[in-house]
Amino acid sequence: MRIASALAVFVPFLTIAQPPPGYYDSAQGLTGDELRDALHDIITPHTVIAYSQLWNAFSRSDRKPDNTVWDIYSDVPGGTPPYSYQFVTDQCGTYNSEGDCFNREHSFPVSWFNDAPPMNSDLFHIYPTDAWVNQQRGSWPFGTVSSPAYTSQNGSKRGPCSVLGCSGTAFEPIDAYKGDLARGFFYMLTRYKTEAATWSAPILSAGEFIGWVESLLLTWHAQDPVSAKETARNDSIYLMQANRNPYIDHPDWVFSIWGPEASVEEHSEVPVRAWFADEIIQVTSVGMMNAAPLVVLDVTGRVVARYTMTGDRFSAPFTEAPGTYLLCIAGPSPFAQRFVR
Repeated sequence: MRIASALAVFVPFLTIAQPPPGYYDSAQGLTGDELRDALHDIITPHTVIAYSQLWNAFSRSDRKPDNTVWDIYSDVPGGTPPYSYQFVTDQCGTYNSEGDCFNREHSFPVSWFNDAPPMNSDLFHIYPTDAWVNQQRGSWPFGTVSSPAYTSQNGSKRGPCSVLGCSGTAFEPIDAYKGDLARGFFYMLTRYKTEAATWSAPILSAGEFIGWVESLLLTWHAQDPVSAKETARNDSIYLMQANRNPYIDHPDWVFSIWGPEASVEEHSEVPVRAWFADEIIQVTSVGMMNAAPLVVLDVTGRVVARYTMTGDRFSAPFTEAPGTYLLCIAGPSPFAQRFVR
């Protein structure tokens, strides 16, 4: 394990560091577990940043164009955030309310992997965020929340989980960062594929996502595509850790690995079933909300069809070219499933 005890010369946030030629060659043409194994070997091991050096790392990976901290729990894309933080001077410390200072948010909580290295300092799932909102999130899983007990100033929410198959409390970030966080989770189960089986994470079973979690993450990944901000962060972390999040570089690989039958036969706790036959998409559900939007995306993330699902049964013709597609149902209980035409 290589450890970077200090970060060298400051490099601006927007420094471009695309993967070198051939970086993903061993993964080309693969699918399923073979693809995930190949990606694991490509991004493992990585240069490990000391936990104490995350503050310095954030100044390179999470710097806004105006040089303030890019806090996903306070940011208002296209608008004015309720407050902003400066690097170094606004680093926590003591805090008593939202807007006091920022600290280090492990989107994949440290309690889920016993705060062990190298996971506890891997930047691909760690962000600078408002300390108070971070505390409100705690170690709750991500989910959708329809009746929040707490709402941050930018609209992040904590409350009863409203995803089908999910029970208890969940935390819901704003839509603009749901895909970022989902791709971070897919990274975690690729980089730490061999370690995850021993983790006591409530979203996992034997080291794999449970049904409702996989469906939710696929939906968030599809509905919030990779942004310029996320690409620049991937480049910046590559300069420090010498590895990348492959699902930012190749979003289609998420569909190639996860979700062929997820949340259907294998995960009966999610009461939705979808399939394709005779040029028809068929969906059945138990308790699905009326007027739920349903979209179909191709492997590039492009929306190729939009429908509205009403009631517990739905069918519609689908005549796109042969290929692999992702069907997503939005709303309080997101659902996503891959199918091949």
